[in-house]
Amino acid sequence: MCSSDLMTQDKNQDKRRKYSAPVVDGIGKSASRAMLRAVGFTDEDFKKPQIGIASTWSNLTPCNMHINQLAEESAAGADEAGGKSLIFNTITISDGIANGTEGMKYSLVSREVIADSIETVAGCEGFDGLVAIGGCDKNMPGCMMGLARLNRPSVFVYGGTIMPGENHTDIISVFEAVGAHARGDLDLIEVKQIEETAIPGPGSCGGMYTANTMASAIEAMGMSLPGSSAQNAVSETKAEDCRGAGAAVLNLLEKDIKPSDIMTRKAFENAITVVIALGGSTNAVLHLLAMASTVGVDLELEDFVEIGKRVPVLADLRPSGHYMMSELVAIGGIQPLMKMLLDRGLLHGDCLTVTGQTLAENLADVAPYPEGQDIIHAFDNPIKADSHLRILFGNLAPTGAVAKITGKEGTHFTGRARVFHSEEEAQERILDGTVVAGDVLVIRYEGPKGGPGMREMLSPTSAIMGKGLGSDVALITDGRFSGGSHGFVVGHITPEAAEGGPIALVEDGDTITIDAVSNRIELDVSDQELERRRQAWQAPKPRFTRGVLAKYARTVGSASNGAITDLP
Repeated sequence: MCSSDLMTQDKNQDKRRKYSAPVVDGIGKSASRAMLRAVGFTDEDFKKPQIGIASTWSNLTPCNMHINQLAEESAAGADEAGGKSLIFNTITISDGIANGTEGMKYSLVSREVIADSIETVAGCEGFDGLVAIGGCDKNMPGCMMGLARLNRPSVFVYGGTIMPGENHTDIISVFEAVGAHARGDLDLIEVKQIEETAIPGPGSCGGMYTANTMASAIEAMGMSLPGSSAQNAVSETKAEDCRGAGAAVLNLLEKDIKPSDIMTRKAFENAITVVIALGGSTNAVLHLLAMASTVGVDLELEDFVEIGKRVPVLADLRPSGHYMMSELVAIGGIQPLMKMLLDRGLLHGDCLTVTGQTLAENLADVAPYPEGQDIIHAFDNPIKADSHLRILFGNLAPTGAVAKITGKEGTHFTGRARVFHSEEEAQERILDGTVVAGDVLVIRYEGPKGGPGMREMLSPTSAIMGKGLGSDVALITDGRFSGGSHGFVVGHITPEAAEGGPIALVEDGDTITIDAVSNRIELDVSDQELERRRQAWQAPKPRFTRGVLAKYARTVGSASNGAITDLP
């Protein structure tokens, strides 16, 4: 091609270059091309679709420490398929590091920042398609929300799961070791040994915690290539997945298939179904609601209830079960499970995916799990006959709450309230023995506005388990839980305390009943007494008045709607 051709505007513009052509074509964009030549563009590159590779690389967490290499693989795949790749970064935080500290208030906030940053870079630079690579809890929904806003041909890639630590340990083993030490079951040397060996290298936390849950949900939704959610972080399989994703975007561009064509109502129902079958994290409720809102799909808490009536829990995976994601990877990942669910009539097989084919077409030749495996149970021998994700309503949660009840904890709990105004306060009282059997811990002012940031209660729930109180103590909060939390726990209570919700009115000694069969959470206090308390209640002053936390508190919506900041 003669370089002078770049100086004229091509009226027969390549349909795949809808966004990049206005940035680089014609005499008026000579300065744009000059800038891009400095980063490696040639004359030929200016005529190719530009593919943005959104990397969440950072060496501050094992979940993301390898993603720079995965981004390069995706870039190579896009280039080999006829595109021109450009890699850019967005942020990540580490829940595992920040949990139990004030820093955790930034965790859910980072989801919005990630979505904003991907939209900002791609919108500014004129990328025609995108690959987004996430490796930690908020990366994934943040990436997906950014892709949904842009609505350009896109593929999501999961960074992959970590391998087990020594003696089949992982990050939750470390959290629970702290509680076991407080109980007297482990000494400091034993805790340190677990600390030193539980995290052996790159990859996301190893159970069916939030990262693996969200990766599985996104694959079920059709926004990842088949198999992407169940691959080890450091493996040739994961490298191939990344290269394939780069190439897949070019195919999506050719066929003009966008996220809104894939992220349909049926696709979200498929995602919910797979999350339930896997025994996934309560955070999936929050994130799927947010993703659906972003792409304009009507999804509500009640939808989780209805789908949960017909979908059983089939996977014996941590935290409530035994196995880790790497062990599920070894027997075939989630594709055979999806084939089981499809054959049972529990998935919508006609949903379009990033392969350009339907879900049913993708699953047509998937082999079943090997004989004798006991990670994924048969339908006639489920872990639980219906969903472990319980959406509760009642006078304590008029607009809903979310619990993760596998049945191992029981299905009913009645106890006396022990009220705390922060996670740290509750953690101290658990470890020092103040909390005893029969207590319902109430941790409030930890919601999206009240925290702000809706911290996870991983430290207190792990301390409860480590202290041996998992069956004897319940915990409720307007905050949320880590995917690694287990026990009799209820989060996302709405309206939250900072907005004057009933959880703000609970007093020490009140009787609270949680029923995970009838899906009720009730405070045994008369309406008249609640009204008296409501009249006396005063909203606390905001703890943050400037900066990102203050901005988030002013703009965030209810957890029952996904705790999003870009409300319509």
